[in-house]
Amino acid sequence: MSEERDKAAALPPGFGGERKLPKRFYTAAEANAAGEGLFRIELDGRPVRTPGRNLVAVPSRALAEALAEEWRGQGEFIDPMRMPMTRLANSALDGVAGAMGEVAGEIVRYAGSDLLCYRADAPEKLVALQGELWDPLLDWARETFGAVFMLSEGILYVEQPPRTLELIGAALPTDPLRLAALNLMTTLSGSAVIALAVARGRLTAEEGWRAAHADEEIQEQLWGADAEALERRATRFRDFEAAARLVALLED
Repeated sequence: MSEERDKAAALPPGFGGERKLPKRFYTAAEANAAGEGLFRIELDGRPVRTPGRNLVAVPSRALAEALAEEWRGQGEFIDPMRMPMTRLANSALDGVAGAMGEVAGEIVRYAGSDLLCYRADAPEKLVALQGELWDPLLDWARETFGAVFMLSEGILYVEQPPRTLELIGAALPTDPLRLAALNLMTTLSGSAVIALAVARGRLTAEEGWRAAHADEEIQEQLWGADAEALERRATRFRDFEAAARLVALLED
């Protein structure tokens, strides 16, 4: 499951792989009202647009300020990898907004094979940690959404009740920014339940990330950490944390 999760998260939204970084062409980055309850980001007074030429306008001043801060934080060159919320907002406005049903369906598909449902039978430390971190989340999903998940030991596929998947689908946000953030957290963690728990404040981003990497935690305890694996995980966590922060800022 972790290998599939890593592949899904290899390229964050809004970033198309290696390319020459553009030079910074502005001095000031600010967030200003755009009308109709929206706030836009301006570079030297000119509104920022997405790669798809959509106006970057969000329904939260706090989020707009955070996006402007990412632009202010650029050095001589503009590095998209250092702008995780901007990339996510671009993805939401250019892609998710026109494909809400497809994106929601992807999250539901993850729920159909949710990471939390596949339990190890050894080593004992991993079995215990999965129970400690995952059981309360499945209890929360049942209490909050009425969604009851079936468990499997090992990698043997277990089909989830159709009603469970319907309930998860009904719990998904209906605006592109929140849905894009939830989709990113789902693909990065391998779990729709973890993503929903973070989005709804049941878990912090750090707690959600730990729950998603219980197997890696035990592997590192038993056999030590791999520097490259830790670096890749840190990069993915930056995007996971940015998605969680974006959702939180939308509530401000």
